[in-house]
Amino acid sequence: MYLVCGEALFDFFSVEPSPRNGEVAFKAVAGGSPFNVAIGLRRLGAEAALFTGISTDYLGLRLRKVLADEGVVDQYLVGSDAPTTLAMVGLDQQGSPQYSFRGEGCADRQLYSENLPQLDPQVRGIHIGSYSLVVLPVADTLLELIKDQPAQRLISYDPNVRLNPQPDKALWRLSVETFVNYAHMIKVSDEDLDLLYPGQEPQALVNSWLSERCQLVFLTRGQQGASVFSYQHGHWSVPAASVPIRDTVGAGDTFQAALLAYLQRNQLDSPRALANIRREQIDAMLKLAVRAAAITCSRTGPDLPLLAEVEGL
Repeated sequence: MYLVCGEALFDFFSVEPSPRNGEVAFKAVAGGSPFNVAIGLRRLGAEAALFTGISTDYLGLRLRKVLADEGVVDQYLVGSDAPTTLAMVGLDQQGSPQYSFRGEGCADRQLYSENLPQLDPQVRGIHIGSYSLVVLPVADTLLELIKDQPAQRLISYDPNVRLNPQPDKALWRLSVETFVNYAHMIKVSDEDLDLLYPGQEPQALVNSWLSERCQLVFLTRGQQGASVFSYQHGHWSVPAASVPIRDTVGAGDTFQAALLAYLQRNQLDSPRALANIRREQIDAMLKLAVRAAAITCSRTGPDLPLLAEVEGL
């Protein structure tokens, strides 16, 4: 089982404009990158739990219900009287989301050292990422969590940069430079690297993260496909799957979930197994993730696919 750590919130998407100027309509969808990854893992046939602060308000109860309906293990949810984070989402002409967060003091940020759980032996891997790693106190708590992990647990990491909740790029870079040291596998987008390291060559950056500990780095490039960089096997790329694109909300989370689900299904979800992974297994993993992300892009919002849909593409 993977323990996914980080925010759980509601995305508010604006819908068709009202004829009345003083009226704005929204469609609210449960989300947050780690929340999506946990659900994506379940839909792709992997076991998952979510470690997050979750509100006792109406929206928090809805988040719990979504997790329960999807089969995400709830024993690591931490109840809070703080409100649920809201993300206001608009789409640009390419279907890429533009976010505005209402999250200061909200439940998913209110994780402290005393909330750190005793992990069940079934937890073989931990996934961390997104803005939970740059806002306090949750960032310090998650760092403490992974620092204390035994060598046999796999750590995966996705920076998933969002400047609205934390606009300080220097702080984001410090976070990245800290968490890459604990990761066995990293997924990052070219947009993330452009934001944090403008003008720097992405290949040089991701190669610098590879080590005996970090065996794989995946670089997503939107409609240009994706690349993988392996400590043992070099690097290569695959094209994007050809689908009609509705929007890209949740595509990166789908890609991440597909990578982790592949490792679990093939009993590669440990640092030792990852260090011995074969090139053809990495290639199959990469292509699966590209197909899964393409299906999400063909839909509106973070509607992540089932394994049968990905295998049928």
